[in-house]
Amino acid sequence: MRTADVVVIGGGIHGCSTALHLALRGLKPILVEKDYAGRHASGVNAGGVRQLARDLAEIPLSIASMVLWERIEELVGDDCGFESHGTVLVAENEDELASFRARVEDLRLRGFTHEELIDRAELKRLVPAVADHCPGGVVSRRDGAADPFRTTQAFRRRAIEKGAEVLEGVTVTDLSKIGANWRVETSAGPIEAPKIVNAAGAWADRVAAMLGEPVPLTVVAPMLMVTSRVPAFIQPVVILRGRKLSFKQLGNGTVVIGGGHLATPYRDRNETVLDWDKLAISARTVWELFPAMRAATIVRAWAGIEAFMPDGIPVVGPSSTSGGVYHQFGFSTHGFQLGPGTGAMMAELVATGSTNTPIDGLGIDRFLKPDVPPVIAQARKVHGDGADGGILAQQRDFPSVDE
Repeated sequence: MRTADVVVIGGGIHGCSTALHLALRGLKPILVEKDYAGRHASGVNAGGVRQLARDLAEIPLSIASMVLWERIEELVGDDCGFESHGTVLVAENEDELASFRARVEDLRLRGFTHEELIDRAELKRLVPAVADHCPGGVVSRRDGAADPFRTTQAFRRRAIEKGAEVLEGVTVTDLSKIGANWRVETSAGPIEAPKIVNAAGAWADRVAAMLGEPVPLTVVAPMLMVTSRVPAFIQPVVILRGRKLSFKQLGNGTVVIGGGHLATPYRDRNETVLDWDKLAISARTVWELFPAMRAATIVRAWAGIEAFMPDGIPVVGPSSTSGGVYHQFGFSTHGFQLGPGTGAMMAELVATGSTNTPIDGLGIDRFLKPDVPPVIAQARKVHGDGADGGILAQQRDFPSVDE
């Protein structure tokens, strides 16, 4: 029988990052992945590396993660295609710009300075091709983008180099407690370990259910498309709030377009069915905002299977029912940037029982209070009991656009 210090379930960027950071702490993790690392959301997303427009509860993880992105080659032996040209949230009208101003001012009062309000002139300097009617926006200047599959594979390789074992094509079928250890039943035989990390993505609710912790996870499939090559005209990643759009040009001249329109997922078949009408909406948005794109053609479209939580933020932290088990899932279409920092935080939590990175409001227990709607329960944790609307609505309305 295999034994380990920790079994990590799921081989996306979060599972691979956690396995690496556990190994860096001298522990022996075994990572179990039912397909191959990066097969789903982690390997096929838009690659956004953004701190911009994060929910308040995620900001500490996002900031910690950005520190690791800025030395990613040192960490994993590959620069992962990471480039830092900033992310710009474009306001399409004055009302949107006013709401962005309120958001930035609120963040300043809380001590966060990574988001900067910009006027029309600075927007045009950063994104010269944007339509003239846009009055300004918000920029996070350290943000950028990376190659998602390359990044996930780099974390996997470095984890193995540092002593982790990775089992791909292996499915977890049951969990049970045997004395001080957990017995993880898999299609390749049992594994025993005192600790488990549930990083199973769109399948993580099934793992949680084995522990008596059912969660209202929704399976979604954000769609992306890539265009033919066009002359270079934009460096930052561009996102919208009112309409669904994320937009960035790659080094080869192609443009990746996403932003949240969904395909139909079939997680038990590892399949998605694209919605071409919704993709057409994204194309129309690009047509209206970026005249330089009007001669481009769509070359390919795809979708990845992802977990979405009712309040739009992940489940991160200890199990509420089972000692030695930790959850790390539900990143709700914006988990790519969080991967390095959340893995480091989780390894610290597993190894020491505590973490210096605040994760208040992200625990699975927020879904175990039936008398309080999850979104309101989260709002109370982040903003206080009297703030169920107002700035909360502004936080929740920001797009989830990384994937």
